[in-house]
Amino acid sequence: MTTLQNIVDIGRQDRFLAVVSTLRSDATIQSSVVNAGVLAHPVGGAEVVGFVTKGKTKLANLRGRPQVSITFRSGWQWATVEGRAELIGPDDAHPDIGAERLRLLLREVFTAAGGTHHDWDACDRAMAEERRTAVLVSVLRLYSN
Repeated sequence: MTTLQNIVDIGRQDRFLAVVSTLRSDATIQSSVVNAGVLAHPVGGAEVVGFVTKGKTKLANLRGRPQVSITFRSGWQWATVEGRAELIGPDDAHPDIGAERLRLLLREVFTAAGGTHHDWDACDRAMAEERRTAVLVSVLRLYSN
């Protein structure tokens, strides 16, 4: 049986790189590579898979169709999470998360995905200026080879 710990173990082997696939409005798949990791949801504490993103394509797809799959791999070993994305960011407000909690959440997602930074204040400023959004995926299916 695949667990979220398997995701962490596989992710750690390749810098938490993962392929994220979202659904376009024309029902085709859009995929890209991100750094993603496992963390506690900021409201309720359930384990989720999260990544930080900016831009238009993934966010537009997820706003319209929150279904998402994330595949982590290392060599021939892989594990996939399928679930529903929740967006929390400057353009995707959450009633229980204010600006300061969002700043800390973006850091939490970033570090869960293997990120480190020598200047957290600069990192915080860049995430705010780029209007970065936390994508938190509640797990509906989890499977691997």
